[in-house]
Amino acid sequence: MNALDQLRQWTTVVADTADFREMARFAPRDATTNPSLILKAAEQPAYAPLVAEVVAACRGRPIDEIVDAVLVRFGCEILSIVPGRVSTEVDARLSFDRRATVERARRIVSRYVAHGVDRARVLIKIAATWEGIAAAAELEREGIHCNLTLLFAFCQAVACGEAGVTLVSPFVGRIHDWHRKAQGAAWDEAAHAGPNDPGVRSVTAIWNHFKRHGIATEVMGASFRNVGQILALAGCDLLTISPSLLAELAAGEAAVERRLDPDAARAMDLPAIAYGEADFRYALNADAMATEKLSEGIRLFAADTERLERLIAGI
Repeated sequence: MNALDQLRQWTTVVADTADFREMARFAPRDATTNPSLILKAAEQPAYAPLVAEVVAACRGRPIDEIVDAVLVRFGCEILSIVPGRVSTEVDARLSFDRRATVERARRIVSRYVAHGVDRARVLIKIAATWEGIAAAAELEREGIHCNLTLLFAFCQAVACGEAGVTLVSPFVGRIHDWHRKAQGAAWDEAAHAGPNDPGVRSVTAIWNHFKRHGIATEVMGASFRNVGQILALAGCDLLTISPSLLAELAAGEAAVERRLDPDAARAMDLPAIAYGEADFRYALNADAMATEKLSEGIRLFAADTERLERLIAGI
């Protein structure tokens, strides 16, 4: 049994790509997209006819509506391949606007429903700002399920759990990148590998807290840099993995051990924690890594959304 199949014994494998032609060979249950992944796929010649078809059908509509139509079309194609859910992201430029985020999420879901997709198969991705989490809480009450992304701090995860969010996506690789850069020449890669990786430790702490306190929110590790980070989180609810790392796992034959155990987590002495808005903002501000990576992530996703808009406008 290869490493990928071993991992599936305890963890739901998710494809982190919008390239639906490529993901089919790995048989993931779910798939995640973001503006960067949609842009990367839309720029490929193989997908040019699909994008052109959507743009032609929406000619004359506002650019944000055409972008949403493109996102949903990719999502529908993905859902024809995966048996589970697809995550589609709200415009990152709305990350600090609760009302606009809610309205955009409703519009995206309504597009999926118009294509005959059960809303239970759609996760709306929202940046885990205070406003984003508040928007997700409102959407969850309406039966629109959410995936809170750009999650780097423990306080973000706890607030998402309190809000009843369906799923959170802590970013392993970006946390790793920040600490490696911060330590510079003092960074010891071997000493920070596997379970000692700062990104792996972050996801593990969130997962243990949720299991210990019976929080139903699913934890999906994301943004991996290497297979070692993935295997160190074997047993996590879900892991969203790029095609290159899925291929590496499929080619690996070493034994995979379960690292996260729910029974062990439930026995841990972990205090219950809650955050009001002021406490949340202070805790996030106190975490330099999380503050910097959250801001950077929003900027990068916003920039790729703008690039996607320019690509569409040129068709």
